[in-house]
Amino acid sequence: MNIQRVPPVVLAPVYAAQALGLILRAERLPEADGPREGSAGQGERLRLLVLGDSSAAGVGVAHQDDALIGQILRHMTPFARIDWRVIARSGVTTRVARSNLQGQGQFDVAVLALGVNDVLRHTSAAQFFTAQTGLMQDLHRNHGVGCILASAVPPLGAFPAFPEPLRTHLGRRATRLDRIVQQVCASENATHVGFDLPPSPDLLARDGFHPGAALYTHWGARMAGLALRVLS
Repeated sequence: MNIQRVPPVVLAPVYAAQALGLILRAERLPEADGPREGSAGQGERLRLLVLGDSSAAGVGVAHQDDALIGQILRHMTPFARIDWRVIARSGVTTRVARSNLQGQGQFDVAVLALGVNDVLRHTSAAQFFTAQTGLMQDLHRNHGVGCILASAVPPLGAFPAFPEPLRTHLGRRATRLDRIVQQVCASENATHVGFDLPPSPDLLARDGFHPGAALYTHWGARMAGLALRVLS
Protein backbone atom coordinates (compact mmCIF):
# COMPACT_ATOMS: atom_id res chain seq x y z
CA MET A 1 0.00 0.00 0.00
CA ASN A 2 1.27 3.43 -0.93
CA ILE A 3 0.88 5.49 2.25
CA GLN A 4 1.26 8.74 0.34
CA ARG A 5 -2.02 8.05 -1.50
CA VAL A 6 -4.12 7.00 1.48
CA PRO A 7 -6.29 9.82 2.88
CA PRO A 8 -5.10 10.79 6.39
CA VAL A 9 -8.57 10.19 7.84
CA VAL A 10 -8.36 6.52 6.88
CA LEU A 11 -5.08 6.06 8.75
CA ALA A 12 -6.04 8.25 11.71
CA PRO A 13 -6.72 5.28 14.02
CA VAL A 14 -3.33 3.82 13.12
CA TYR A 15 -1.57 7.10 13.82
CA ALA A 16 -3.36 7.40 17.17
CA ALA A 17 -2.47 3.86 18.21
CA GLN A 18 1.18 4.26 17.22
CA ALA A 19 1.45 7.63 18.96
CA LEU A 20 -0.03 6.19 22.16
CA GLY A 21 2.33 3.24 22.04
CA LEU A 22 5.28 5.56 21.53
CA ILE A 23 4.25 7.71 24.49
CA LEU A 24 3.91 4.66 26.74
CA ARG A 25 7.26 3.17 25.71
CA ALA A 26 9.39 6.27 25.29
CA GLU A 27 11.95 7.23 27.90
CA ARG A 28 11.14 10.66 29.32
CA LEU A 29 14.37 12.58 29.48
CA PRO A 30 14.68 15.51 31.90
CA GLU A 31 15.45 19.10 31.01
CA ALA A 32 19.11 20.01 31.44
CA ASP A 33 20.28 21.17 34.85
CA GLY A 34 21.88 24.57 35.33
CA PRO A 35 20.92 28.25 35.36
CA ARG A 36 18.40 29.68 32.92
CA GLU A 37 19.81 33.22 32.94
CA GLY A 38 23.06 35.05 33.57
CA SER A 39 25.83 37.22 32.12
CA ALA A 40 29.09 36.10 30.57
CA GLY A 41 31.89 37.43 28.38
CA GLN A 42 33.28 40.89 27.89
CA GLY A 43 32.97 43.65 25.35
CA GLU A 44 29.89 45.13 23.74
CA ARG A 45 26.68 44.15 25.55
CA LEU A 46 24.20 41.90 23.79
CA ARG A 47 20.92 40.73 25.33
CA LEU A 48 20.09 37.18 24.21
CA LEU A 49 16.87 35.19 24.56
CA VAL A 50 16.42 31.48 23.84
CA LEU A 51 12.71 30.70 23.66
CA GLY A 52 11.15 27.36 22.97
CA ASP A 53 10.34 23.80 23.86
CA SER A 54 12.30 20.81 25.18
CA SER A 55 15.18 21.34 22.77
CA ALA A 56 15.59 24.93 24.00
CA ALA A 57 15.43 23.57 27.56
CA GLY A 58 18.32 21.19 26.86
CA VAL A 59 16.54 17.84 26.96
CA GLY A 60 19.02 15.25 25.75
CA VAL A 61 22.05 16.48 27.70
CA ALA A 62 22.73 16.72 31.43
CA HIS A 63 23.64 20.40 31.81
CA GLN A 64 22.89 23.71 30.13
CA ASP A 65 26.60 24.07 29.34
CA ASP A 66 26.16 21.31 26.75
CA ALA A 67 22.71 22.44 25.62
CA LEU A 68 21.77 25.05 23.03
CA ILE A 69 22.37 28.08 25.26
CA GLY A 70 25.73 26.76 26.48
CA GLN A 71 26.97 26.19 22.95
CA ILE A 72 25.77 29.61 21.81
CA LEU A 73 27.57 31.26 24.71
CA ARG A 74 30.75 29.30 24.05
CA HIS A 75 31.01 30.93 20.64
CA MET A 76 29.71 34.40 21.53
CA THR A 77 31.38 35.29 24.81
CA PRO A 78 34.87 35.76 23.31
CA PHE A 79 33.43 38.68 21.33
CA ALA A 80 30.72 40.27 23.52
CA ARG A 81 29.22 40.47 26.97
CA ILE A 82 26.06 38.40 26.80
CA ASP A 83 23.14 38.95 29.14
CA TRP A 84 21.12 35.83 28.47
CA ARG A 85 17.90 34.10 29.44
CA VAL A 86 16.29 30.77 28.55
CA ILE A 87 12.50 30.61 28.57
CA ALA A 88 11.71 27.04 27.64
CA ARG A 89 9.70 24.06 28.78
CA SER A 90 9.05 20.60 27.42
CA GLY A 91 5.80 20.22 25.53
CA VAL A 92 5.07 23.86 24.73
CA THR A 93 3.52 24.94 21.45
CA THR A 94 4.13 28.27 19.76
CA ARG A 95 0.97 29.69 21.32
CA VAL A 96 2.10 28.74 24.84
CA ALA A 97 5.61 30.06 24.22
CA ARG A 98 4.11 33.39 23.19
CA SER A 99 2.19 33.48 26.47
CA ASN A 100 5.34 32.57 28.43
CA LEU A 101 7.14 35.54 26.88
CA GLN A 102 4.85 38.15 28.40
CA GLY A 103 6.60 40.47 30.86
CA GLN A 104 10.07 39.05 30.18
CA GLY A 105 11.88 42.30 29.37
CA GLN A 106 14.01 43.51 26.48
CA PHE A 107 16.41 41.61 24.23
CA ASP A 108 18.53 42.24 21.16
CA VAL A 109 18.55 38.71 19.73
CA ALA A 110 15.95 35.95 20.08
CA VAL A 111 16.65 32.33 19.16
CA LEU A 112 13.45 30.33 18.66
CA ALA A 113 13.13 26.54 18.90
CA LEU A 114 9.47 25.75 18.30
CA GLY A 115 7.16 23.74 16.09
CA VAL A 116 7.63 20.10 17.08
CA ASN A 117 4.80 20.17 19.61
CA ASP A 118 2.59 21.98 17.12
CA VAL A 119 3.16 19.04 14.81
CA LEU A 120 2.52 16.44 17.51
CA ARG A 121 -0.58 18.22 18.86
CA HIS A 122 -1.97 18.76 15.36
CA THR A 123 -2.07 22.54 15.51
CA SER A 124 -3.80 23.63 12.31
CA ALA A 125 -1.88 25.54 9.67
CA ALA A 126 -4.02 28.64 10.27
CA GLN A 127 -3.51 28.49 14.05
CA PHE A 128 0.23 27.97 13.61
CA PHE A 129 0.51 30.91 11.22
CA THR A 130 -1.34 33.15 13.66
CA ALA A 131 0.79 32.04 16.62
CA GLN A 132 4.11 32.39 14.78
CA THR A 133 3.17 35.80 13.39
CA GLY A 134 1.98 37.05 16.77
CA LEU A 135 5.11 35.77 18.52
CA MET A 136 7.50 37.48 16.11
CA GLN A 137 5.52 40.71 16.22
CA ASP A 138 5.58 40.60 20.03
CA LEU A 139 9.34 40.11 20.02
CA HIS A 140 9.89 43.12 17.77
CA ARG A 141 7.32 45.49 19.23
CA ASN A 142 7.17 44.60 22.92
CA HIS A 143 10.63 43.24 23.64
CA GLY A 144 12.91 45.32 21.42
CA VAL A 145 14.30 42.36 19.49
CA GLY A 146 16.11 43.39 16.34
CA CYS A 147 17.30 39.93 15.29
CA ILE A 148 15.02 36.87 15.37
CA LEU A 149 16.61 33.53 14.50
CA ALA A 150 13.86 30.96 14.02
CA SER A 151 14.98 27.34 13.95
CA ALA A 152 13.34 25.19 11.31
CA VAL A 153 10.73 22.66 12.34
CA PRO A 154 12.80 19.45 12.42
CA PRO A 155 12.13 16.89 9.65
CA LEU A 156 10.24 14.40 11.79
CA GLY A 157 9.80 12.10 8.82
CA ALA A 158 13.48 11.21 9.13
CA PHE A 159 13.53 10.49 12.87
CA PRO A 160 14.06 6.80 13.68
CA ALA A 161 12.02 6.97 16.90
CA PHE A 162 8.74 7.10 14.95
CA PRO A 163 7.28 3.95 13.35
CA GLU A 164 5.61 3.93 9.97
CA PRO A 165 3.09 5.13 8.86
CA LEU A 166 3.21 7.67 11.74
CA ARG A 167 6.67 8.82 10.65
CA THR A 168 5.49 9.74 7.16
CA HIS A 169 2.43 11.50 8.54
CA LEU A 170 4.46 13.58 11.01
CA GLY A 171 7.05 14.30 8.33
CA ARG A 172 4.43 15.78 6.04
CA ARG A 173 3.03 17.92 8.84
CA ALA A 174 6.49 19.11 9.88
CA THR A 175 7.31 20.12 6.31
CA ARG A 176 4.05 22.03 6.01
CA LEU A 177 4.54 23.91 9.27
CA ASP A 178 8.17 24.70 8.45
CA ARG A 179 7.01 26.34 5.22
CA ILE A 180 4.80 28.53 7.38
CA VAL A 181 7.78 29.47 9.55
CA GLN A 182 9.65 30.48 6.40
CA GLN A 183 6.67 32.53 5.22
CA VAL A 184 6.32 34.32 8.55
CA CYS A 185 10.06 35.01 8.72
CA ALA A 186 9.93 36.62 5.29
CA SER A 187 7.09 38.93 6.31
CA GLU A 188 8.27 39.73 9.87
CA ASN A 189 11.96 40.52 9.25
CA ALA A 190 13.26 37.30 10.83
CA THR A 191 15.80 34.68 9.74
CA HIS A 192 14.76 31.09 9.13
CA VAL A 193 17.59 28.75 10.11
CA GLY A 194 17.28 25.46 8.27
CA PHE A 195 17.89 21.99 9.65
CA ASP A 196 21.00 21.10 7.69
CA LEU A 197 22.10 17.83 9.32
CA PRO A 198 20.45 14.42 8.96
CA PRO A 199 18.97 13.24 12.30
CA SER A 200 21.33 10.28 12.53
CA PRO A 201 21.50 8.30 15.81
CA ASP A 202 24.96 9.65 16.69
CA LEU A 203 23.55 13.20 16.73
CA LEU A 204 20.50 12.38 18.85
CA ALA A 205 19.90 11.61 22.51
CA ARG A 206 19.26 8.04 23.57
CA ASP A 207 15.50 8.45 23.03
CA GLY A 208 16.13 8.85 19.29
CA PHE A 209 14.15 12.07 19.27
CA HIS A 210 15.82 14.92 21.18
CA PRO A 211 19.16 16.47 20.23
CA GLY A 212 22.31 14.96 21.64
CA ALA A 213 25.47 16.82 22.58
CA ALA A 214 26.85 16.71 19.02
CA LEU A 215 23.72 18.24 17.53
CA TYR A 216 23.57 20.96 20.20
CA THR A 217 27.21 21.78 19.42
CA HIS A 218 26.50 22.28 15.73
CA TRP A 219 23.21 24.11 16.32
CA GLY A 220 24.68 26.45 18.92
CA ALA A 221 27.68 27.34 16.78
CA ARG A 222 25.44 28.16 13.85
CA MET A 223 23.12 30.34 15.89
CA ALA A 224 26.06 32.13 17.53
CA GLY A 225 27.56 32.98 14.15
CA LEU A 226 24.29 34.49 12.97
CA ALA A 227 23.73 36.36 16.24
CA LEU A 228 27.21 37.90 16.19
CA ARG A 229 26.34 39.67 12.94
CA VAL A 230 24.31 42.06 15.08
CA LEU A 231 27.58 43.46 16.41
CA SER A 232 29.07 44.12 12.98
